[in-house]
Order: sequence, then C-alpha cells, then structure tokens
Amino acid sequence: MDKLKDHEASLREQEKDLRAKLAEARQLKAELSAREREESDKLERAERAEAERRAREHARREAAEQRRLRAQQEETRQELAEGTITGEATAPAEDGPVSEGAEAAIAFAEAQVGEPYVWGATGPGTWDCTGLTQAAWRAAGVEIPRVTWDQVTAGTSVPVDELRPGDLVFFFDDISHVGLYTGGGHMIHAPRPGASARSESICTMPIHSAIRPG
Repeated sequence: MDKLKDHEASLREQEKDLRAKLAEARQLKAELSAREREESDKLERAERAEAERRAREHARREAAEQRRLRAQQEETRQELAEGTITGEATAPAEDGPVSEGAEAAIAFAEAQVGEPYVWGATGPGTWDCTGLTQAAWRAAGVEIPRVTWDQVTAGTSVPVDELRPGDLVFFFDDISHVGLYTGGGHMIHAPRPGASARSESICTMPIHSAIRPG
C-alpha cells in the first residue's frame, strides 16, 4: 500500500513538473512570437518607408521632367511666334474630298473662332485645343476622346501631304497640341492661354502626325 502511494505521489510530481515545463515552453513561444511580430512590423515599416521614399523621388523626377518639357515647348512656341523657326512639314498641294461629317465639324469650329482659350475648357464659350476638336466632331455625330494622347489614335492615320478638311493635326514630340484641318494648309485651333480660337497655318508648329476621325 505504501509503495502504491509512493508511486502515485511520484506520478503527481512528474505531472507537476511536466505542467511547469509546458507552461515555460508556452511562455517562451509567446515571447518568441512577440519578438517575431515586432521584427516583422519593423521590417514592414522600413519597407513602407522605402516605398514612400521611392514614390516621392519618382514624383519629384516626373514633376521636374514635366517642367522641363513645358519650358521647352513654351520656348519652341515663342520662337515660332517670333518667326525664328518654322514648322517641320508642308501642307498638301491639293485638298482631297470633304465628307459631310467633316463639313459639319468645320462649320462648328468656324463658329467658335474668337472665343478664348481656357485650359481644360470644353465649351461653350471657352475652349482648350482638344475640347474644341472633340466638340467639333461631336457636332458631326462622331465621338472622339478628350485628350491629345487618345485623340491621336482615334481614327485612320494619314500622311500630312494627304490631309483632307476635317482631319486632326497633332503637334510637338509630346503630342501636346491639336488643330482641325480646314483645307488650304490651315486649321482652326485653340492655341494657348491669352489667345482665342483662330484659323492659322499648320506649318507654324512642328507637326507630329495626323488622323482622320469617323
């Protein structure tokens, strides 16, 4: 009987010891998990900070490049206005046939001549370059995109020497300007702040490309 009691007591001591060791193991695991979480959080914060730094640097470089391009473009336009340089392409020797849609687009654009340029304006009464060309072709029943980079792909590409009235002519390497060709080497366009929609030669600016909507 005494041996049985001694055995039971021994088992209880072993169980107690095991429970203590298990509790200790759980405590160590919890502490390790906390350190791991802390290290993971620290790494995540560092990665986030680096990503934000790179994003700011990218934005800074993008802004600087945009400022450089705008300054370069404005310098070119100023030189064009002063007559110190000329456009890089010649108008077609003879205009091709005019579609009904093109006639409607030209008629709309002609009616806006004299209205002021306002950046981002889509009418009525004020226009930027793409706002005017978009509205002109909308008057002809044809929807084209809002900005030059999309308008330049919104039709059939045509060589400058094969332009027809109603075609859209795009200017500068960055495709930052567009006018509506009206024939005879001229276009109607909304040039820039401080100016109004007007008819002007397409050869006063470096031509990038041209498309035929519709």
